[in-house]
Amino acid sequence: MKVKNILVSQPKPVDLDKSPYGELCKKFNLKIDFHKFIKIEEVTAQEFRQAKGTFQGHTAVILTSRHAVDHFFRIAKELRYEIPDSTKYFCISESTAYYLQKYVQYRKRKIFHGKQNFIDLMEVLKKHTDEKFLVPSSDIHKQTMFQLLDKEKIQYNKAVIYKTVASNLKSLDINGFDMIIFFSPAGIKSLLKNFPEYEQGESLIAAFGPTTAKAVKEAGLRLNIPAPTKSAPSMTMAIEEFLINMAKENRKNGRKQ
Repeated sequence: MKVKNILVSQPKPVDLDKSPYGELCKKFNLKIDFHKFIKIEEVTAQEFRQAKGTFQGHTAVILTSRHAVDHFFRIAKELRYEIPDSTKYFCISESTAYYLQKYVQYRKRKIFHGKQNFIDLMEVLKKHTDEKFLVPSSDIHKQTMFQLLDKEKIQYNKAVIYKTVASNLKSLDINGFDMIIFFSPAGIKSLLKNFPEYEQGESLIAAFGPTTAKAVKEAGLRLNIPAPTKSAPSMTMAIEEFLINMAKENRKNGRKQ
């Protein structure tokens, strides 16, 4: 089998040619298409109230993405909830922290951040165990995040303020791709919702992260390229490694014939 067409279940990079995917295209003469398999929808203030959600009684907010930032301030506005100036913001990364400037005066707020992931942020949170945290999130979230909070006995409440739903992919010729790349269990659910009769056949499936890999297997599909690995910490590196090994195997079989 030769890989020619790849489908990535994410938006197209702003500058494809300068991205790792652009490098893959040039190096292996690939055609790569990008389509968002999932989209974000807001939870309305009414839905939030019906779920008995509240912003009251919290001294700090944990923000794990720009989506969380946008929808936290949107819901606050819809609820006519005035966020106290004393509220502390704990962001998963520096870029998310800077994104807060869209809503608050950065220098006048108590803003903390991790390096890049939630484990890093936990080191910061452990220094503020007296706070009562609000964790704005999607209806689909990583359980490991809350397990870490529970382990450290950090006081928090979840606030589901946006939803992750399947995009409409019916216009795609899903069987026309030699490889499909997934980055979340929600992407797998979207595939099966849009194409309930989908059969993998000889197509290859790549998955980033253990929960995505688990979702692939639970869906009865075959996982060909897991990432990250020790030798391939990124998805594009894992694909490159796989394609190089495949080319070696093809040459080897060619010599035998």
